[in-house]
Amino acid sequence: MAASLMGMTYFKRYRMEIDLAGRDLDGPRTPDRYRLLPWNPMLLETHARAKYLSFRNEIDTNVFPCLGELSGCIRLMNEIASKPGFLPEATWLAAYDPPDNGEPEYCGTIQGVKASEGFGSIQNLGIVAGHRDRGLGTSLLYRALRGFNQPGIDRVFLEVTAENDGAIRLYQRHGFVVVKTVFKAAEVAYNI
Repeated sequence: MAASLMGMTYFKRYRMEIDLAGRDLDGPRTPDRYRLLPWNPMLLETHARAKYLSFRNEIDTNVFPCLGELSGCIRLMNEIASKPGFLPEATWLAAYDPPDNGEPEYCGTIQGVKASEGFGSIQNLGIVAGHRDRGLGTSLLYRALRGFNQPGIDRVFLEVTAENDGAIRLYQRHGFVVVKTVFKAAEVAYNI
């Protein structure tokens, strides 16, 4: 007999920040066959699909269950794009153009919001598993940071799950530092 019980689990997360003042935000060239598309409301569902494909099998779906469902990612993208501080300049979509000139594969996304005076917030940076470790996350990150810098934001922060070593290394390599540890409570279902 299977029963479902709910329990609380706490996920350790880091708040990381970067000071943009005086920083070179040109970043590296986008990898070959990839291009970055600026925010366009017509691409909202495409961003959501890239977000879903990036996060659906990752630990972050335990912390934010909406990331594990396409419909949840669509709702989340609608919420982000509707925020008063939404920054189109810091919101980008990555596309891969296959060598056979087939349809592009949308494989990465990042969104930015002005959180408070002088502070920007990266909402999500996700790269689809088959496109990781090619420099695409770095390209998206720098493009977003340049977008944050345009409206006069001096500092950018994000939160990352402590177990996400790859993301933490990416952020630290590009100047982010851990400024606080937070714990996010999440309900986890157990089958018995």
